[in-house]
Amino acid sequence: MIHYHQSHLHAGPQLLVACVREKFWPLRIRDLARQVVYSCINCFRCRPHNLEQLMGDLPPERFTPTLPFLSTGIDLCGPFQYRKIKKGSPIKSFVAIFVCLVTKATHIELVYDLSTAAFIAALHRFIARRGKPNLIECDNAKHFKGTARELADLSRQFTHSNTRAHPHFGGVWEAAVKSLKHHLRRTTGNSVLSQDEFVTLLARIEACLNSRPLTPLSADPNNLEVLTPGHFLVHRSLTCFPEPDLSEIPRNRLDRWQENQELLRHVWKRWTIDYLSGLQPRTKWTRIRDNIVIGTMVLLKEENLPPLKWRYGRVTNIFHGQDNTIRVVDVRTADGEYRRAINKICILPVREPTTDTIEADSRIPDLQ
Repeated sequence: MIHYHQSHLHAGPQLLVACVREKFWPLRIRDLARQVVYSCINCFRCRPHNLEQLMGDLPPERFTPTLPFLSTGIDLCGPFQYRKIKKGSPIKSFVAIFVCLVTKATHIELVYDLSTAAFIAALHRFIARRGKPNLIECDNAKHFKGTARELADLSRQFTHSNTRAHPHFGGVWEAAVKSLKHHLRRTTGNSVLSQDEFVTLLARIEACLNSRPLTPLSADPNNLEVLTPGHFLVHRSLTCFPEPDLSEIPRNRLDRWQENQELLRHVWKRWTIDYLSGLQPRTKWTRIRDNIVIGTMVLLKEENLPPLKWRYGRVTNIFHGQDNTIRVVDVRTADGEYRRAINKICILPVREPTTDTIEADSRIPDLQ
């Protein structure tokens, strides 16, 4: 069976069955064909299967009642462009998003570059307005590591919970980044706002994020109030004064303020559709998988590798979560040792002959 699979250029199970049946009619050939194809290293490299694990429980900082932003997640997104003066050249900037891990309240700050000093300035502005957090979770970006080193009194509070290139580990703040970046770029397009317009738009988008409904305030059918992140910040829902609908007016007839209003309306429309579609129950990562063991040969899923380049490695260390499942491992390769989440590695199939395979091979000796 292996000979037929290789001689027909690594044929799939259906083609392999058809080729063998031209001369032989073995029993349980479909199971044998699938076993040969799925245990072939070359076929696996073309269509590797990422590992999955049961979705973990929420950590204590996600459900322990605290004041807003006492436990905070941080991320940066961008770049975005704005102008300091009307006819000046565009300036590149970034946006820092601070998300309360308990109430999901959002705070947005403009960061003028990716340096550690610029992020520390944004962090000081956040603390001045929202208070000093007890816990800050972020990914392993260089500016976050530099901030933890620069601020000695905050270094113990910074928790780099994300493994490299695995944003799903910080789902709370990554969702806020998606809500802002995905729709803001599609709304503004090639428009370059002034600094004042851009800061104002970010503040109003922050209010939109903090007005999203979390749960009903009461079980009374006559009570239509819902709990929002704004209730934790200002003890009431966030509202704004009424604005006229400008959707029927051509954009070239709007002044700068009206154009800014329309940009916010487009962001709101796109974000509400995206938010409503995400309120359905989660349907993935619902089963417990077998834990990976030390010494397993794996294939690393890497972007932008040159042709014919495959990054192999062996698992050298494993990290158990609180539920005793493994989601992060250390992999040793020829280029060094890397820490990866299990959804970025693929276990290479190891061909181990079973009793059915041995019996099948004994019945059809000419297939080898």
